[in-house]
Amino acid sequence: MTDTDNTPGFSPIDFLRTRSLTNVVQTEIERMIVEGEFTPNERINENALAQRLKVSRGPIREACSALAAMGLIQIIPNRGFFVRELSSDEARDVSEARACVFASLAMCAAMRVSDAEIAKLRELVDRMDGLAAAGEVSHYYPVNLQFHSELARASGNARLAQIYLGLARELHIQRYRALASGDVLDVSNAEHRAIFDAVAARDQQRAFAAGYAHIINGMSRTRRAAELVHRHPPEG
Repeated sequence: MTDTDNTPGFSPIDFLRTRSLTNVVQTEIERMIVEGEFTPNERINENALAQRLKVSRGPIREACSALAAMGLIQIIPNRGFFVRELSSDEARDVSEARACVFASLAMCAAMRVSDAEIAKLRELVDRMDGLAAAGEVSHYYPVNLQFHSELARASGNARLAQIYLGLARELHIQRYRALASGDVLDVSNAEHRAIFDAVAARDQQRAFAAGYAHIINGMSRTRRAAELVHRHPPEG
Protein backbone atom coordinates (compact mmCIF):
# COMPACT_ATOMS: atom_id res chain seq x y z
CA MET A 1 0.00 0.00 0.00
CA THR A 2 1.33 3.43 -0.91
CA ASP A 3 1.25 6.57 1.19
CA THR A 4 -1.46 7.99 -1.08
CA ASP A 5 -3.82 4.99 -1.07
CA ASN A 6 -5.76 6.42 1.87
CA THR A 7 -5.94 9.93 0.44
CA PRO A 8 -9.53 11.12 -0.13
CA GLY A 9 -10.39 11.17 -3.80
CA PHE A 10 -7.53 8.83 -4.77
CA SER A 11 -8.55 7.96 -8.34
CA PRO A 12 -7.73 5.02 -10.65
CA ILE A 13 -5.53 7.41 -12.66
CA ASP A 14 -3.62 8.28 -9.48
CA PHE A 15 -3.20 4.57 -8.81
CA LEU A 16 -1.82 3.94 -12.32
CA ARG A 17 0.61 6.84 -11.92
CA THR A 18 1.78 5.34 -8.63
CA ARG A 19 2.23 1.90 -10.20
CA SER A 20 4.25 3.43 -13.03
CA LEU A 21 6.42 5.27 -10.49
CA THR A 22 6.89 2.05 -8.55
CA ASN A 23 8.12 0.32 -11.72
CA VAL A 24 10.64 3.11 -12.31
CA VAL A 25 11.83 2.92 -8.70
CA GLN A 26 12.08 -0.87 -8.91
CA THR A 27 14.23 -0.66 -12.03
CA GLU A 28 16.55 1.85 -10.34
CA ILE A 29 16.91 -0.18 -7.13
CA GLU A 30 17.60 -3.31 -9.20
CA ARG A 31 20.30 -1.43 -11.10
CA MET A 32 21.85 -0.23 -7.84
CA ILE A 33 21.95 -3.77 -6.48
CA VAL A 34 23.35 -5.30 -9.67
CA GLU A 35 26.04 -2.64 -10.09
CA GLY A 36 27.17 -2.88 -6.47
CA GLU A 37 25.85 0.38 -5.03
CA PHE A 38 24.10 -1.87 -2.53
CA THR A 39 26.16 -4.79 -1.29
CA PRO A 40 24.92 -8.27 -0.29
CA ASN A 41 23.29 -8.30 3.18
CA GLU A 42 23.14 -4.48 3.28
CA ARG A 43 19.98 -2.98 4.74
CA ILE A 44 18.09 -0.70 2.37
CA ASN A 45 17.49 2.62 4.11
CA GLU A 46 14.01 3.55 2.87
CA ASN A 47 14.16 7.18 4.05
CA ALA A 48 17.57 7.86 2.47
CA LEU A 49 16.57 6.15 -0.76
CA ALA A 50 13.28 8.05 -0.91
CA GLN A 51 15.18 11.32 -0.54
CA ARG A 52 17.72 10.32 -3.18
CA LEU A 53 15.05 9.29 -5.70
CA LYS A 54 12.73 12.15 -4.69
CA VAL A 55 9.74 9.90 -4.05
CA SER A 56 7.69 8.94 -1.00
CA ARG A 57 8.42 5.75 0.93
CA GLY A 58 5.37 4.04 -0.59
CA PRO A 59 6.92 3.31 -4.01
CA ILE A 60 10.17 2.34 -2.28
CA ARG A 61 8.37 -0.28 -0.18
CA GLU A 62 6.38 -1.59 -3.14
CA ALA A 63 9.48 -1.82 -5.32
CA CYS A 64 11.42 -3.64 -2.60
CA SER A 65 8.54 -6.07 -2.07
CA ALA A 66 8.52 -6.83 -5.80
CA LEU A 67 12.29 -7.37 -5.78
CA ALA A 68 11.88 -9.67 -2.78
CA ALA A 69 9.45 -11.78 -4.83
CA MET A 70 12.14 -11.93 -7.55
CA GLY A 71 14.77 -13.12 -5.06
CA LEU A 72 17.02 -10.03 -5.07
CA ILE A 73 15.89 -8.73 -1.69
CA GLN A 74 14.93 -10.46 1.52
CA ILE A 75 12.46 -9.12 4.08
CA ILE A 76 13.50 -9.56 7.71
CA PRO A 77 10.53 -8.98 10.05
CA ASN A 78 10.88 -5.91 12.28
CA ARG A 79 14.17 -5.01 10.58
CA GLY A 80 13.31 -4.15 6.98
CA PHE A 81 14.61 -4.90 3.48
CA PHE A 82 18.06 -6.36 2.93
CA VAL A 83 19.95 -7.23 -0.25
CA ARG A 84 19.87 -11.00 -0.50
CA GLU A 85 23.08 -12.98 -0.79
CA LEU A 86 22.79 -16.54 -2.03
CA SER A 87 24.84 -19.15 -0.24
CA SER A 88 27.35 -21.02 -2.37
CA ASP A 89 25.05 -24.07 -2.40
CA GLU A 90 22.03 -21.97 -3.40
CA ALA A 91 24.00 -20.27 -6.16
CA ARG A 92 25.19 -23.64 -7.46
CA ASP A 93 21.67 -25.10 -7.47
CA VAL A 94 20.17 -22.06 -9.21
CA SER A 95 23.01 -21.96 -11.76
CA GLU A 96 22.69 -25.64 -12.63
CA ALA A 97 18.93 -25.28 -13.06
CA ARG A 98 19.50 -22.17 -15.18
CA ALA A 99 21.98 -24.03 -17.40
CA CYS A 100 19.47 -26.78 -18.15
CA VAL A 101 16.62 -24.37 -18.82
CA PHE A 102 18.72 -22.01 -20.96
CA ALA A 103 20.01 -24.93 -23.05
CA SER A 104 16.40 -25.99 -23.64
CA LEU A 105 15.45 -22.42 -24.62
CA ALA A 106 18.30 -22.30 -27.14
CA MET A 107 17.19 -25.63 -28.60
CA CYS A 108 13.57 -24.44 -28.89
CA ALA A 109 14.75 -21.18 -30.45
CA ALA A 110 16.69 -23.13 -33.09
CA MET A 111 13.47 -24.98 -33.86
CA ARG A 112 11.18 -21.93 -34.06
CA VAL A 113 13.23 -18.75 -34.59
CA SER A 114 12.00 -16.33 -37.26
CA ASP A 115 14.16 -14.39 -39.68
CA ALA A 116 13.31 -11.17 -37.82
CA GLU A 117 14.39 -12.71 -34.52
CA ILE A 118 17.65 -13.90 -36.09
CA ALA A 119 18.32 -10.34 -37.25
CA LYS A 120 17.64 -8.99 -33.74
CA LEU A 121 19.91 -11.54 -32.08
CA ARG A 122 22.68 -10.82 -34.60
CA GLU A 123 22.40 -7.08 -33.89
CA LEU A 124 22.74 -7.67 -30.14
CA VAL A 125 25.78 -9.95 -30.51
CA ASP A 126 27.44 -7.43 -32.84
CA ARG A 127 26.74 -4.61 -30.40
CA MET A 128 28.24 -6.61 -27.52
CA ASP A 129 31.40 -7.14 -29.58
CA GLY A 130 31.94 -3.38 -29.59
CA LEU A 131 31.09 -2.99 -25.91
CA ALA A 132 33.39 -5.89 -24.97
CA ALA A 133 36.25 -4.22 -26.83
CA ALA A 134 35.63 -1.05 -24.78
CA GLY A 135 35.67 -3.11 -21.57
CA GLU A 136 32.65 -1.33 -20.09
CA VAL A 137 30.70 -3.93 -18.13
CA SER A 138 28.06 -1.39 -17.07
CA HIS A 139 27.20 -0.93 -20.76
CA TYR A 140 27.76 -4.56 -21.78
CA TYR A 141 25.63 -6.14 -19.06
CA PRO A 142 22.21 -4.66 -20.05
CA VAL A 143 22.72 -5.77 -23.67
CA ASN A 144 23.76 -9.20 -22.36
CA LEU A 145 20.48 -9.38 -20.45
CA GLN A 146 18.59 -8.33 -23.57
CA PHE A 147 20.25 -11.06 -25.65
CA HIS A 148 19.21 -13.72 -23.14
CA SER A 149 15.66 -12.30 -22.98
CA GLU A 150 15.35 -12.17 -26.78
CA LEU A 151 16.55 -15.76 -27.06
CA ALA A 152 13.99 -16.78 -24.44
CA ARG A 153 11.29 -15.02 -26.46
CA ALA A 154 12.46 -16.65 -29.69
CA SER A 155 12.05 -20.08 -28.08
CA GLY A 156 8.30 -19.73 -28.40
CA ASN A 157 7.87 -21.42 -25.02
CA ALA A 158 6.47 -18.91 -22.54
CA ARG A 159 6.62 -21.29 -19.58
CA LEU A 160 10.30 -22.11 -20.09
CA ALA A 161 11.07 -18.41 -20.60
CA GLN A 162 9.28 -17.49 -17.36
CA ILE A 163 11.22 -20.12 -15.40
CA TYR A 164 14.51 -19.01 -16.94
CA LEU A 165 14.02 -15.31 -16.24
CA GLY A 166 13.14 -16.05 -12.62
CA LEU A 167 16.32 -18.08 -12.15
CA ALA A 168 18.40 -15.44 -13.93
CA ARG A 169 17.15 -12.63 -11.68
CA GLU A 170 18.26 -14.49 -8.56
CA LEU A 171 21.81 -14.50 -9.95
CA HIS A 172 22.01 -10.85 -11.03
CA ILE A 173 24.67 -9.88 -8.51
CA GLN A 174 26.86 -12.90 -9.19
CA ARG A 175 26.60 -12.52 -12.97
CA TYR A 176 27.49 -8.84 -12.97
CA ARG A 177 30.37 -9.43 -10.56
CA ALA A 178 31.72 -12.24 -12.78
CA LEU A 179 31.70 -10.03 -15.89
CA ALA A 180 33.37 -7.19 -13.99
CA SER A 181 36.08 -9.39 -12.48
CA GLY A 182 38.55 -9.42 -15.36
CA ASP A 183 39.04 -9.50 -19.09
CA VAL A 184 36.13 -11.86 -19.75
CA LEU A 185 33.71 -9.86 -21.88
CA ASP A 186 35.23 -11.14 -25.14
CA VAL A 187 35.01 -14.71 -23.85
CA SER A 188 31.40 -14.20 -22.79
CA ASN A 189 30.39 -12.80 -26.15
CA ALA A 190 32.24 -15.51 -28.08
CA GLU A 191 29.90 -17.90 -26.28
CA HIS A 192 26.91 -15.74 -27.25
CA ARG A 193 28.02 -15.87 -30.87
CA ALA A 194 28.33 -19.67 -30.73
CA ILE A 195 24.74 -19.81 -29.47
CA PHE A 196 23.60 -17.38 -32.14
CA ASP A 197 25.36 -19.28 -34.95
CA ALA A 198 23.70 -22.53 -33.88
CA VAL A 199 20.25 -20.93 -33.57
CA ALA A 200 20.59 -19.11 -36.89
CA ALA A 201 21.59 -22.42 -38.52
CA ARG A 202 18.53 -23.97 -36.84
CA ASP A 203 20.79 -26.68 -35.44
CA GLN A 204 18.93 -27.77 -32.31
CA GLN A 205 21.59 -30.07 -30.85
CA ARG A 206 24.37 -27.53 -31.33
CA ALA A 207 22.20 -24.78 -29.86
CA PHE A 208 21.46 -26.90 -26.77
CA ALA A 209 25.17 -27.65 -26.26
CA ALA A 210 26.22 -24.01 -26.77
CA GLY A 211 23.54 -22.71 -24.40
CA TYR A 212 24.49 -25.19 -21.69
CA ALA A 213 28.23 -24.51 -22.07
CA HIS A 214 27.68 -20.75 -21.78
CA ILE A 215 25.97 -21.01 -18.39
CA ILE A 216 28.37 -23.65 -17.05
CA ASN A 217 31.35 -21.52 -18.11
CA GLY A 218 29.66 -18.56 -16.44
CA MET A 219 29.53 -20.56 -13.20
CA SER A 220 33.32 -20.88 -13.34
CA ARG A 221 33.68 -17.14 -13.91
CA THR A 222 31.36 -16.50 -10.97
CA ARG A 223 33.41 -18.72 -8.67
CA ARG A 224 36.61 -16.90 -9.65
CA ALA A 225 34.92 -13.54 -9.05
CA ALA A 226 33.74 -14.66 -5.59
CA GLU A 227 37.26 -15.74 -4.70
CA LEU A 228 38.57 -12.31 -5.71
CA VAL A 229 35.95 -10.57 -3.57
CA HIS A 230 36.89 -12.69 -0.55
CA ARG A 231 40.60 -11.97 -1.04
CA HIS A 232 40.05 -8.26 -1.72
CA PRO A 233 36.76 -7.19 -0.07
CA PRO A 234 35.35 -3.80 -1.14
CA GLU A 235 36.18 -0.86 1.10
CA GLY A 236 33.51 0.94 3.02
